[in-house]
Amino acid sequence: MEKLLVFGHLNPDTDAIASAITFAHYLNEIGVEAEAVALEAPNEETAYALNHFHTEAPRVIHTASNETKAVALVDHNEAQQSVSDIKDVEVKYVVDHHRISNFETTNPLFYRAEPLGCTNTIIYKMFREKGLEISVSLAGLMLSAIVSDTLLFKSPTCTNEDQEAAKELATLAGVDIEEYGLEMLKAGTNLTSKSNEELLDLDAKSFPMSDKSVRIAQVNTVDIDEVIERKEDLCTLMNTRNTTEGYDLFVLVITDIIESNSTILAVGDGVDVVKNAFHVDLEGHAAFLPGVVSRKKQVVPQLTKAYSK
Repeated sequence: MEKLLVFGHLNPDTDAIASAITFAHYLNEIGVEAEAVALEAPNEETAYALNHFHTEAPRVIHTASNETKAVALVDHNEAQQSVSDIKDVEVKYVVDHHRISNFETTNPLFYRAEPLGCTNTIIYKMFREKGLEISVSLAGLMLSAIVSDTLLFKSPTCTNEDQEAAKELATLAGVDIEEYGLEMLKAGTNLTSKSNEELLDLDAKSFPMSDKSVRIAQVNTVDIDEVIERKEDLCTLMNTRNTTEGYDLFVLVITDIIESNSTILAVGDGVDVVKNAFHVDLEGHAAFLPGVVSRKKQVVPQLTKAYSK
C-alpha cells in the first residue's frame, strides 16, 4: 500500500497541525505508512508549540492526488474545508470531533468521531488503547492542541475526558498546564502586525447552511478593542469577500481569551439571521456575545438552526 498523506483543514489551527503529526505517527506505529502534511503554514500559536517541543512543521501541500491515491483526514471532514482535489483521492481514515456534513465515500473506511473538545484527545485515547508509547514531543503537541481547542478548559466544548487527558499529557511532556498553556495562547494573540486580510484568514471556515454559504472566521485576543478599531475596514473587506468568493454571509468572531467573551461582526444578506441566532441587535455590524468562545458549539449550530427556520 502506498504512503497515506495525513492532514487537517485549511487555515490550520494547532489541533489540525498537531493531529496530522500525532495521527501519522499512530498509523506508522500500527504498520500503515503515513506522512503528516499541512494545507497551509502553521499560525503563531502553533509555531510556538512546535518550537517548544522541538518538532518540525509538516510540509505544505496544495494538492494530494499528484502524490498519493489515499489520504487520512484529521480535525475535519467537510469537503470545502479540505484539500482542493479531495474528490480525486480515497479517504481511508477520518478522526474528528466536528459535525459530519458534505461527506461520503465510495468504499468503507475507518471513521472515528467523538463529541470531545479536541481531536487530539481522541488520538490520545487511540494511543492508549493500542498501548503505544507517547514521546515527550508527541505528548506536548497533544497537550497543546487540547489547550488551544478548549481555550485552557474555558470553552463549553471541553469535557472531563479532555481535562484528564491534558493532565496526563502535561506530566509526560514535563510542563505546567496553566503556565505553558497561557504562554502558548498569548503567542497566538499578537494581532498588531497582522493585516486585515490576514486577520480574516487566520482561522476561517466555510459552512453550507440551508442553501447559503457562510464564512465564519475567528481570532483570539487579549484586547477586543484593538480589533474593533479596525471594524470599518474589516467590514468593507468582508463585504468584498462575499462578492468575490460567493459567500452569503461573512462573520468574524473576536474572542477575548482572558474574559471568555466575544464580539461578532456580520456582513451580508444573512445579517437578520445573525440577530435571530444570538438574540442581539447589531450596531454598526457588531454585537457583544457574553460567554461565547466556541465557533463549533456556540456559533455554527445557532446559525444553522436560524437558517433552517
